[in-house]
Amino acid sequence: MDNKTNKKNELKLFSALAAAAVLTGVLAVMNNNAGKAANPKPAAAAESAPALVTNVVAPIIAQSGTGITVTKASDWEAQYPNQFRTYAENDANEENHSYIEAHPYIATLYKGYGFAIQYESARGHTFVVEDVTSTGRPHKLANCFTCKTSDFTAKALNDGDSAYAMAFEDMEAQLTDSFGCFHCHQNEPGTLYVTHTYLADALADDLSSQNAQTLSCAQCHSEYYFDPDTKATTLGYVGLENATPDKILEYYNNLLDADNNPYADWVDETTGVRKLKTQHPEFETISAAGGIHPDMSCVTCHMGTAVAEDGTEFTNHYWSSPLDNPEVLASCNTCHGDIASAVEAIHEEVTTRCDAIGEDLANANDKLAAAVEAGTLSEEELAQARDLARSAQWYWDFVFVENGKGAHNKTLAADCLDKAEKYLGELNGILGA
Repeated sequence: MDNKTNKKNELKLFSALAAAAVLTGVLAVMNNNAGKAANPKPAAAAESAPALVTNVVAPIIAQSGTGITVTKASDWEAQYPNQFRTYAENDANEENHSYIEAHPYIATLYKGYGFAIQYESARGHTFVVEDVTSTGRPHKLANCFTCKTSDFTAKALNDGDSAYAMAFEDMEAQLTDSFGCFHCHQNEPGTLYVTHTYLADALADDLSSQNAQTLSCAQCHSEYYFDPDTKATTLGYVGLENATPDKILEYYNNLLDADNNPYADWVDETTGVRKLKTQHPEFETISAAGGIHPDMSCVTCHMGTAVAEDGTEFTNHYWSSPLDNPEVLASCNTCHGDIASAVEAIHEEVTTRCDAIGEDLANANDKLAAAVEAGTLSEEELAQARDLARSAQWYWDFVFVENGKGAHNKTLAADCLDKAEKYLGELNGILGA
């Protein structure tokens, strides 16, 4: 598959990862949640489903240590046939491609890390367990299952941080449900929960100001790291004002180990650079200044409302790009005219810049490796070069891995790429390039 074809595939997959989001909440259920049983069972098919109301903002944090178990997605099919049918349609989104083949320079930038071994584009959320267990990347601990399966989400709620430190294979043997309803609804369809409590910890007092629909997506579509001590999934900030590329980098730079080294996801042995691997920072990108439609939620664009054959309106649970959803696209076009062309233009601009900077970063990485081997840099120059390489790759990667490819926040994408170029220029100055 050539690069041109890959770029088209990336466009089609625009933010398809955005947001395992959900049915909107039931206010009455939210207000009376404290008295709920830990494991309510799905109602019989003959019973009517609760009325679902829209635009509910207040999030609910799932309680820990309750011994909760998972009601699987398939168990809700009879009561919520439309939602389940569209959820199952995610199975059709089965195509993916290799980012390493599409962008060969990342094999250099991620050298020494799992993503240099295998890095595939996203498929439907229903494939996430299959994808994480079959990848060529090594998986040591169960924390790799964060966001991949309802079973691990429940395990983390029940057992706390010890769940993250389990062996990968031990958790894999306990899996019964893939990415299901539990992540966003716990066991109460129609109610939105924050079941990944690290998000609540990170947002702190700002949690209550966020739309519950967006928080459902933010649980997984956010930049995280594994705590060096507990191995728990953790977000690199506290408070929304600190959820920016600048502040998160500052957080990692100040997170020191026993040898006074800043946090790193891995160390490139050829250069000695303590590198950071940005994950999928959709939430941080959208929530930053300049993010697209702060008055809307992820659900608005990536799920939308569908109409069943009998005329019933319901929340579509096929997670897709708004460019692939005719109803959402038509709604967008009432204000934007031709939103598809606008998004395509942003994608092209940002992807072109990402590739150019990525290739330059890889060249600088090779030159730094050669300088380290030859011993041509002083200790001061080497320390400065490593810091510049770390910063440049961080800002580049923040854009490269964010699934909106600039469309979620064009201003932030441009700012990050500008900073990547700035640090890269300073690095090349030290290397004499």
